[in-house]
Amino acid sequence: MKSFIVAEIASNWEGSFTKAKKLIQESKNAGASAVKFQMWRASDLYNNKHPNWKFIKKSELTFEKAKKLKVIADKVGIEFFCSAFYPEAIKFLEKLKVKRYKIASRTCLLKDPFALETLQEKSATQKPVIISMGMGGNRKKLERIFSKNQKIFCYCISEYPTKINKIDWKSAIVHDGFSDHTLGITASLIFAMLKKKQNTKNILIEKHVKLRNSRGPDADSSINTEELADLVSAVKKIEKLKF
Repeated sequence: MKSFIVAEIASNWEGSFTKAKKLIQESKNAGASAVKFQMWRASDLYNNKHPNWKFIKKSELTFEKAKKLKVIADKVGIEFFCSAFYPEAIKFLEKLKVKRYKIASRTCLLKDPFALETLQEKSATQKPVIISMGMGGNRKKLERIFSKNQKIFCYCISEYPTKINKIDWKSAIVHDGFSDHTLGITASLIFAMLKKKQNTKNILIEKHVKLRNSRGPDADSSINTEELADLVSAVKKIEKLKF
């Protein structure tokens, strides 16, 4: 079994390149396969009266900021990619030569502005896609849209944080990806062990990652980079197990 572990930075960089650079470097040091950011326009998804509006706006990933973060990741030597929430973002990310795209649970519902157009734009790249199914979504329709893309469907519960006893493991192990919102790394390790026992060739685990002093809205459901290193180390050991 080979694992691909994604450090989901999301808004935990808090609009600060200093924090972003540190998160990218520490994720690389921890052994993560890639770092992922979220590329959305605040006004598309949130009302400016949202209690966290100032923070949301500050952590919005513009084209200019995305380009700088890609340069940082390239220098560090770790893959950079994004969840992108509007079509123009994909066209820009193609110029940065990202290798894959993430599709957030909320995008699968096709209720956000430009959601369908965004999926179609990602489909047109014919690049691998990672699809979180935490809010439902029509899997058959998604499979049709991405018929020419390599697809990894992720088991996911869209609660932040998720209580580990809410995980339906029979459903989880049908998927080759796990977007894990529980506290700590236990759930991810259970998923890896169960998939190893199935003799699965490739798995993907995604965890929200933060610095120790992170204060953003994602921080409460994120692990720090030391825990990320523990996760990577433990999964590598599971990869080598023989049953």
